[in-house]
Amino acid sequence: MSVVRHGVYLPPFGPFGEPSVLVDLAVRAEAAGWDGVFLWDHVVTDAMPIADTWTTLAAIAQATTALRLGPMVTPLARRRPWTVARQAATVDRLSGGRLILGTGLGSDESGDFSRFGEPGGLAERSSRFDEGLEVVRAMLSGDAVRHQGEHYQVTLEPAAPQPIPLWTAASTSHPHVLDRAAASDGFFPNPGPHPPSPEDLARLVTRVRPAGRPFDVAVAGNASPAWDEPTGLDLGALAEAGMTWWMESLIHFDPLELSLQVVDAGPPRA
Repeated sequence: MSVVRHGVYLPPFGPFGEPSVLVDLAVRAEAAGWDGVFLWDHVVTDAMPIADTWTTLAAIAQATTALRLGPMVTPLARRRPWTVARQAATVDRLSGGRLILGTGLGSDESGDFSRFGEPGGLAERSSRFDEGLEVVRAMLSGDAVRHQGEHYQVTLEPAAPQPIPLWTAASTSHPHVLDRAAASDGFFPNPGPHPPSPEDLARLVTRVRPAGRPFDVAVAGNASPAWDEPTGLDLGALAEAGMTWWMESLIHFDPLELSLQVVDAGPPRA
């Protein structure tokens, strides 16, 4: 059975759209025994206001001492990968090495691509994601970067290496998606509104977990007994299937106080 860490996972908009609310939530989470706080990364939403994920993570890094933190996930297909690498390195230094860089394909569900004229087709996003990962990895490695690709051209001199865990998220089990996950430091299967079953998760873990090096598997959902209704999830079975991080999802906006009660109650246990 995997040793499981526990994080909270939430969107920085709507009731959580004020950065000070998010910083306070992170401080409360650390005090309550959570291992991490992870923020979605969007630029537009129908649930205003919305906070910038990276600025807020920098503030959380300064307000906490042991909490792991990061974007979960930042969509590289609509980001400049060199900017993401610099932001990640900066927040990691501010936090004393506590950042986890969660990356994903992104979607146009709220208009994050189309409202700004960004290419939002699946093939284009996938191609940009793959190439963006190459650039980010190269920049964080500390080696000289000489990248001439279809979407990005980068020339940089060597710099100090920044060993930051890089996770990739996936909503499908397409072979290319799973190969991408296997090349990362962690995997966040996020197939929809419900977490994968222990059986499905075990199959995915067998497919993507590399031999001989650390590899995290994060699963999101609701398991806290502080919710109004029991969730019925078996965290022990998910841990046996390979889960190393449980992400308690705080998307229950009404009321905000209920989400804060979940945070204050501390991590759910198997």
